[in-house]
Amino acid sequence: MEEKLVDYDKAPAGLPLVQHALLSLMDHVHYGRLSVTDVVEKTAHNPATRYGVELRGFIREGYYADLVLINCDSLTPVTYDNTFYHCGWSPFSGHSFFSRVKRTWVNGQMVFDDTQPVLVDSNAMPLSFSR
Repeated sequence: MEEKLVDYDKAPAGLPLVQHALLSLMDHVHYGRLSVTDVVEKTAHNPATRYGVELRGFIREGYYADLVLINCDSLTPVTYDNTFYHCGWSPFSGHSFFSRVKRTWVNGQMVFDDTQPVLVDSNAMPLSFSR
C-alpha cells in the first residue's frame, strides 16, 4: 500500500464542529440536561457580555438580528454528503440530531434556508467591542 502524503499548507484549518454545535446543545435540551434558555444564555448572551460585543447577543431594539430558527421536532442526520466542512468529514457522521436548523439570519438577512446557504451579497460586518 502506497503512503499518501498530506500537504499541510493546503489542509483546512479548524475543527469541523460549527455546523452542528447548536444542534448538539439542542440534543441536551431533548434529554432534559439543558433548557432552551440555558442554550441561549451560553451561546448568545454570555459570550456577548463576557467579550463586550456591542449590539449583539440579545433580541433588543437597535441590535443586529443574528437569529436561528430551529425545528425541535425534525431530525437532522449527519452524513458526508450534507456537511459544509471544507475538510469533507464530521465527527458527528452517522449521528442524527433531534432538531433541525430551518433558517439563519445574520444582520437581519437570511443566509441559510432549510438545507442550503442562501447566496447573498456579503453582509459580513466587523464586530465592535466595548472593552
